[in-house]
Amino acid sequence: MIFFAQKAFVVEADMLLMVRKSHEDPVHPNKWEVPGGRMEEGETLEEQIVREVFEETGIVVTPGRTFFLWEWHIPSRTTVDGHDTIVAAARLCSRTGGAESSGYRVAGDFLAEIRWTAVAALSSVETIPNMGPVIAEFMRLYRAGQL
Repeated sequence: MIFFAQKAFVVEADMLLMVRKSHEDPVHPNKWEVPGGRMEEGETLEEQIVREVFEETGIVVTPGRTFFLWEWHIPSRTTVDGHDTIVAAARLCSRTGGAESSGYRVAGDFLAEIRWTAVAALSSVETIPNMGPVIAEFMRLYRAGQL
């Protein structure tokens, strides 16, 4: 199956909002990523990314521009011997409200921690592998003052 997802890059005072997978995550335990996830039927792009960021962090965002598209594969949830493809968009988002909270999480997200990470320190953060290309592009654009 093919799924569409969005990942939110929320930056405040040179800090990037990140979430860490729990040790119980079956694919990437204890690794970091930015908030976001799969689109649900009937959602608009804006509704989806706002919902995902809120569920994972308690923070309310206003979606901004897309700056990167990529794909990755995960073990299939629908077939025994296959994989699912995730096609994703990375978007800049602005915080407009809320406070960091894990109280809105959905079962099965396997998240353990919310953290603001210094953009300058991102290269030392152990992220899930599929975040590599988008983090590299984010850093390139950030350093060039294009974000």
